[in-house]
Amino acid sequence: MIQRWDIITIGNISRNRYWGERDDKAYRPAICTCTLIQGDAFCLLVDPSLKEKEAMATELYRRTGKQLEDVDTIFITHAHGDHHYGLKHFPHARWLAAPSVAELLNQSGNYTKAVAPATSPLLGELEILHTPGHTLHHYSLRFDCQGQSVVIAADAAVTRDYWNDRQGYFNSEDFAAASASMAQLAHIADVIVPGHDNYFLVGR
Repeated sequence: MIQRWDIITIGNISRNRYWGERDDKAYRPAICTCTLIQGDAFCLLVDPSLKEKEAMATELYRRTGKQLEDVDTIFITHAHGDHHYGLKHFPHARWLAAPSVAELLNQSGNYTKAVAPATSPLLGELEILHTPGHTLHHYSLRFDCQGQSVVIAADAAVTRDYWNDRQGYFNSEDFAAASASMAQLAHIADVIVPGHDNYFLVGR
C-alpha cells in the first residue's frame, strides 16, 4: 500500500512560450520535478534531478526527513539527461526504467551500473503507462493514494500551461502523440505531477 508521496524538487523549463520566451533560446537551466513515493515495503524516487550530491541530499532531507541511503528504488521516466542527473547519488538503490528506456540508458555509457527493465505493476503498486510524444520511449507512473489517482506524468505534461493547451514542449519528438498522451492521462488522473512544474489537480 502506498502511504504518501512528496515532491522533492519543483522543476522548471529552460524556455517558456507562455512567458513570452522563444523556443529557440534557453533562458535558464532546466530542472525536472522529482518525487518520492513511500509504500509499505519501498521508498521510490522518480527522476532524481540534481547533479550535486549535497544538493540532492539536502532537498530530500528538507522535504521528507530521508537520507540518500533510505531510497531503495529509482525509476527513470525517459532518457533525457535532466531526468537522471542525480542517479549516481544512489548506487545502493535498484535502478529501474521501462525496458526501452533502460536499454537507452545502458547504451549511453554514462553509468557503470545497469538500469534494470521494469514492467507493470512496478513494486506491485504502480502502473507503468506508455505516454509517448515528448520522446517515443516515455513512461509515466500512476498510483492510488488517499482516494486519489495520482500520475507522475514527467514530460508527458511538461507544465500546467502546456497541459491546459494539450501542447508538447518545443523538443517533443511527436506533437500529435504528446497531445494524445495528455488526453489519455486526463481520463484517469485526479492529480498530475508534471515534469517541470508543481503538481496540480485535473479539472473534470
